[in-house]
This record gives sequence, C-alpha cells and structure tokens, in this order.
Amino acid sequence: MSGAQAGSSITTLGQYLASKSLMAGSGQTPLDALLLDVATACKRVADLVRHGELAGVLGAAGSENVQGEDQKKLDIIANDVFIDSLERSGLLAGVASEEMDAHHPIPDEAPRGDLLLAMDPLDGSSNIDVNGSTGTIFSIMRRSGAGATRDEHFLQPGDSQVCAGYCLYSSATMLVLTTGDGVDGFTLDNSIGEFVLSHPKMQIPAATSEYSINAAYQRHWFNPVARYVEECVAGKEGPRQRDFNMRWAGSMVGDVHRILCRGGVFMYPMDRKLEAAGNSGKLRLLYEANPMAMLVEQAGGAASTGTERIMALTPNALHQRVPVLMGSTEEVQLLVEYHAQA
Repeated sequence: MSGAQAGSSITTLGQYLASKSLMAGSGQTPLDALLLDVATACKRVADLVRHGELAGVLGAAGSENVQGEDQKKLDIIANDVFIDSLERSGLLAGVASEEMDAHHPIPDEAPRGDLLLAMDPLDGSSNIDVNGSTGTIFSIMRRSGAGATRDEHFLQPGDSQVCAGYCLYSSATMLVLTTGDGVDGFTLDNSIGEFVLSHPKMQIPAATSEYSINAAYQRHWFNPVARYVEECVAGKEGPRQRDFNMRWAGSMVGDVHRILCRGGVFMYPMDRKLEAAGNSGKLRLLYEANPMAMLVEQAGGAASTGTERIMALTPNALHQRVPVLMGSTEEVQLLVEYHAQA
C-alpha cells in the first residue's frame, strides 16, 4: 500500500508543531504558522521539480544572481514561489534570498510580523537538468526595534536563529528542521499532501569514515585540508588506519542530509582560487552556512570555518561568504587542529 499505511499512527508537521506548543503551554505561535507556510512553499517547489521539463522549468534563465552565478529558470521560479507564499502572511518583517541583491520588504498594504527569513530557494541548481538532488535552505530570526526593515536587521550571528531547516527534493521530498531542541525530519506523503514525521531526533555519529568535498579543486587547497584528505585517501595503510569513502552530491542539502542520516564531514574550504578572486569563502553565511550549522550542532555535530565556530560569527553583509567544515565532531575537530598547526 502506498502512502500512509491504513491503521498506522502518523504525526503530521502541523500536529508536531501543535504538540510542541501545547507542551510549552502556549497555542499556535507565529513561528509555527510561518513553518507551515514554508512547508506549503516547499510542496509547490517539489511539484515543479518533480515535473521538470514537463512543467517547462528546466534550463538556464540567461541571467546572473548578485554573486555573479548563472541562474537556472527554477532558481528564479523557486524564489518567486517563496515570496508569493510568505510575504502576505502577517508573520514576516522581511525576506533575504540568494537570488536578490537586497532583502525583499513586506508590501506596504500587508500586515507585518517580527520574524526574518533568509533562504537559498534552490540549492544545487546545477543538478536540475540531470535530475539530481536539490533543496531549499532557510533560516529564521527575530527582528528587533521599530521602523522599516533594513538589510542590517538580518546581520545577526547564527546563535540568534530561532529555527533553521532545509527541504530536500530527491527520490522523496523531506523537510528537516530544528527550533533549538534537536533535529526532526518529515517526509512528504503525496497521498495525503502532508509532511509526516519520519526521522525523529536525528543524530550524527561522532566518528565517521566518509567525507564530502569537491575533489576537482584539490590543486587549490591549502595544507590543512590537503593533509586531511591525503590521510583519508591513504586508508588502512595511512595514519588514520581505516578506509574512507568520498561522496559529493553537488548540492549542500544532499551532502548535509547524508551526514545527518549516517555521519560524515562536509567541506567547502577556503582555497587559493577563492583567495585570488578576493572571496572569503564559497558558501553564504546567512542562508547556507548558518542554518546548516545550527542543524548539524543540534544533531550532535560541529561546524567551523577551520578557525572559528560558524554560528559565533557576526555577518558584515547580506551575501557574506565563509569557508565551511561541518559534520561528525571528531572529524571537524581534527580539521580545526590541522588549521591551528598551519
């Protein structure tokens, strides 16, 4: 039998959020309501991804985003879907996105809340045309102070996040989130149109024998990461005395999801090529590194730039980039040690 099994007990996302609010002694909160709206937007994007060329959403858009990266049609469409789903909810003070130069203000005629949402509406868009894994990453913070929302209101350290999550669009659509008390995963059951709790209390093993990095940039790596990968490749005969597997999905959502499910370390480090181009890293702090770092830490892992804990950083710009090393605690700690020695 496909979909929810007859007679089986399921917990939908709405029931999960209601139960948590009840345990906290409150009714539905603005955060609960916003997460339900985010889930609805994710369903809309999942439907577009699933239909692919049949929906006419594949291929290049012929434009670049603020970071100078080529946009896919679905990058722009996904961004529009989230804006359309969220801007008039009365819950948000503003939205920041990888696909927009500045934050998107709430329309003057719409009600406003005090929550801020930063997002990468379609992570891994280079995978779209080959039917690979893609996803949405989001971070939710609170806005303080009066007056109109400005970009500066988003420049909060990751520790200020009240919620972080991602939606994975793959063989199944999964919404994974944390509100600061662990990580829970929900699978979209298309037979009832609901996200259903399927992966409660996800935990990353402290030790692992798997790493994720784009090996095409090996010639550009600095010594700490080059040393780490060289020792992993050496396997049982090397200083680590065990064999490692290397995996690379081409999508941060896909790679971090695998780590949450079975352990590992994800690396997008600083390298000579990025340095020569004047960049301080590849991934964006506000809507990629911070939300993923919150999820990883809440699942028992660690997240660092190599020299600093990611969520301790105070952003200086909406699209600030940082190096990212995250996953199983023992591996991240070893990478931090190698950076300190260097």
